[in-house]
Amino acid sequence: MNDSIEIRKVNTTDTHLFNQIVQIRKTVFVEEQNVSPEEEFDEFEEVSKHYLLLVDGESIATARWRYIDSKIKCERFALLKAYRNNGYGSNLLKQVIDDVKEKSNIIYLHAQLKAIPFYERQGFQKVGEQFSECDILHYKMVLNT
Repeated sequence: MNDSIEIRKVNTTDTHLFNQIVQIRKTVFVEEQNVSPEEEFDEFEEVSKHYLLLVDGESIATARWRYIDSKIKCERFALLKAYRNNGYGSNLLKQVIDDVKEKSNIIYLHAQLKAIPFYERQGFQKVGEQFSECDILHYKMVLNT
């Protein structure tokens, strides 16, 4: 991977960059996975910390995290299909984890079934029973710190 990779922290008030995040999430969640826009874009946009991953200047992935009580929930990981399985998702997840690991001793996410092996490779473990979110099967996964 010899591409120029940049991960930016984006505030929702930076409309140019935040619109790129919105477009990636629309493409991945709304168009590919049929999640309703009302469920994808929620009341937590303003309080979440957003990330945008660029490769050679092109926006290709996004993620966010937020506090829930004293825990950190990582969510809305989206990587454009053409860029999957090239290590970009790992780069983004590692950056998010590096940023939050000192903020809480509990870091978790809700992983779609197809993404579980990816998150397991990053140190997350399944917890509890399988559940449905936006008509997509998930497991809660917690990072072993």
